[in-house]
Amino acid sequence: MNNLLLTELTLPSRDLKPRSKGLTLLIDNGISLNQFKDTITSHGHLVDFVKFGWGTSLVSVDLQKKMECLLEANIHYFFGGTLFEKFLSQNKVEQFYQYCKSYYCNYVEISNGTIDITNTEKASFIKDFSKDFLVLSEVGSKDVDKSETLCTSEWIEYIYEDFEAGSTKVITEARESGTSGICQRNGEIRDDIVEQIVSSDLDLNNMIFEAPTKKMQTHFIKKVGPNVNVGNIPFTDIISLETLRLGLRSDTFYLAEQEEKI
Repeated sequence: MNNLLLTELTLPSRDLKPRSKGLTLLIDNGISLNQFKDTITSHGHLVDFVKFGWGTSLVSVDLQKKMECLLEANIHYFFGGTLFEKFLSQNKVEQFYQYCKSYYCNYVEISNGTIDITNTEKASFIKDFSKDFLVLSEVGSKDVDKSETLCTSEWIEYIYEDFEAGSTKVITEARESGTSGICQRNGEIRDDIVEQIVSSDLDLNNMIFEAPTKKMQTHFIKKVGPNVNVGNIPFTDIISLETLRLGLRSDTFYLAEQEEKI
């Protein structure tokens, strides 16, 4: 039973799955199969995607069982962009393509957060993979020093370039620690970038902001709205995040009232 229906509270509206906005993307960093199944069984209605982080899929003996669990719950899955980069670094992009096909992936993540290639080079791979997959591309570096040198205009330029190449969604890098990419090394969000993205003519329903911490989740919900797309969400944060979206935590308590005034 949906307990929200038992109340007369004014809360932000949330679309039911399948949905195109307000997406929640979890990251599986190698949790046990039982924990994985229990979480998806209990909270799968709140989850839209699961990313098998970096190269964890190559050493996970329960990968197929996890995927079967996700299919039953109508949740999409894909491999982390770092795995694509590993294949690319060894000139084995075709093998990565076949790897994704062998697991019936509808989505792939294409990134250049670790490997030293230009965004234009990355865009060429987006174009190729978008012929057979829905591409989630990522902008931003995992290297903190490189991240700090990437100016706001370059972020916007690269996001547009990825969409033009065929990306379905573009992800803003933050790592699973929230200390790089769109974040400073101290974990503070580079709000100059976020503000430029929000004020541009980009369709925010096609943007995904990595937000592995409550602080980041709260920031993006307040900045973009309760139906912001967020990624790199830990398995333990599903309920916590949904209550933030609905203004059921102190951090976003007045969210619905603020929406009514707009």
